[in-house]
Amino acid sequence: MGRDIDTDLVTINNIGPATAKSLIAAGIPDAATLRAVGAHEAYRALLIAGERPHFIGYYVLQMALLGRPWNDCKGAEKDALRLRFDSLVTEVRGAPATGIEAKLREIGLLNP
Repeated sequence: MGRDIDTDLVTINNIGPATAKSLIAAGIPDAATLRAVGAHEAYRALLIAGERPHFIGYYVLQMALLGRPWNDCKGAEKDALRLRFDSLVTEVRGAPATGIEAKLREIGLLNP
């Protein structure tokens, strides 16, 4: 039986089973919902659900909904997405870490 493009998240290019599972756990149950809420708000839901922030995951989701290859994000577009990502993470997680706390988070010794 074929996959239903309105329901199965993995029918969207760049979204594999692991990402689909995370999206479902975050309250984004299907492709139609993901398209309706958009990549930014879907990533917000992932963060709220406890997903660790990762910029590549953010822009891959953006590219997926634009129907573009994940590595097509470059230059000024990527810089603008980085600003949106950083702002979203700060908004959801609070003030960014600084000093030793930032370094410990960067290497995975502290939760974001």
